[in-house]
Amino acid sequence: MPKVKTKSGAKKRFKLTGTGKIKRKHAFKSHILTKKSTKRKKNLTHMTLVHKSDESRVKHMLHI
Repeated sequence: MPKVKTKSGAKKRFKLTGTGKIKRKHAFKSHILTKKSTKRKKNLTHMTLVHKSDESRVKHMLHI
């Protein structure tokens, strides 16, 4: 049986932490930044964790 390939879009977007949780970037930080406040843009910069309800779907795409 052949190896199962990881979804290439998921492999670019998610990283695993040491404890096995999944990190992601915030959305809405790529363009149309002039109307967004500095505080809002600064908060979008930081990484965050994938929500618990989405974790199983992301793990399935990454074949973890």
